[in-house]
Amino acid sequence: MQIERNTEESTVTITGAIPYEELTKYRSAAIEKLGADIKVDGFRKGHIPEAVVIEKVGEAAIISEMAERALAKAYPTILKEHSIDAVGYPQISVTKLAADNPFEFTATVAVVPEFSLPDYLAVAKPHRNTDTATEVTDEEIDAAVKDILRRKVAYERIQQKAAAKAEQPEGADLPTPETVDANNNENEEPTDAELPELTDEVVKTIGDFADVAAFKAKVKEELTEQKTQEAANKQRAAITDALVEATEMTVPDVLINAEIEQFTAQMQEDLKRAQLSFDEYLKHLKKTESELKDEWRPAAKKRAQVQLILDAIADAEKITPDEQLVTDQVQALKQQHPDADESRVRTYVNSILRNDAVMQLLEGKKESTKES
Repeated sequence: MQIERNTEESTVTITGAIPYEELTKYRSAAIEKLGADIKVDGFRKGHIPEAVVIEKVGEAAIISEMAERALAKAYPTILKEHSIDAVGYPQISVTKLAADNPFEFTATVAVVPEFSLPDYLAVAKPHRNTDTATEVTDEEIDAAVKDILRRKVAYERIQQKAAAKAEQPEGADLPTPETVDANNNENEEPTDAELPELTDEVVKTIGDFADVAAFKAKVKEELTEQKTQEAANKQRAAITDALVEATEMTVPDVLINAEIEQFTAQMQEDLKRAQLSFDEYLKHLKKTESELKDEWRPAAKKRAQVQLILDAIADAEKITPDEQLVTDQVQALKQQHPDADESRVRTYVNSILRNDAVMQLLEGKKESTKES
């Protein structure tokens, strides 16, 4: 087995051979798979004799399937024996495949890039606790209250319009230009003059509030939480930006493409909830899917860089999430998404908790194992 590492491109090329005797272990499974979809008169699908399958698909196809299965079995062992930290799937090139001969191949796979961590605590320190003011002003509360009242009025207009339409008898007169204009005006955003006075009675129609004071207190609480979260996000972004700037590395395309696919999946899910299609969204943007993904590429590369750096810091600091906490959160997510694969959910939760622990270290909320 020959291993060639390309550190500049973060790839490894494996050149090797598998004895033909090893391939023959997978002959029965290969014939079964290739014969599963064949239709032959007089035989049930999936129950075609081996000789008939061989005649239909040919010996070359069977050997190819045998080789694919043998390599799939051997590949993880090759990675482990040669300490190859692969990401994604390999590109396979068959150099020799014939009966009674070794199966010769080359496999090129992206690997976690080799890079040196900067002094991450020193890099993060200047960005700690910057611009984290969370004080909420009376003006901000008043603006939020107006926004809530505006949405209340708009919702009530929609309800009234729906009720009026439901009560309209069949065969009613067609709308006139005047009624069309009136309906259009109803859909416009309410002005400040159209908003109701903020009274104890009004806030009780918005939620479970005793009076105006209780309502404003809740608004202030939510605004404070929002500003606190925004400040925390801004601080974390500043720290990770600084770490990316201070770290030299080559990010494999497979990692960048994986992030782009995550962006795409998330956007499609968001659009689905809004009852919009991805094609409609692209038409609105006047862009192709390829053009949109090209725009996302810099952000995807940066996100991949951040994750690689956080993983390296976690390894250096020997950070692992509490197993019970992981289990509890996995169970909570499984209740929300019963069909989700548990192993993937566990990997996701473990990554989220590990990243959070690393960020707390960088924010100075936890002590480094490297500090005396």
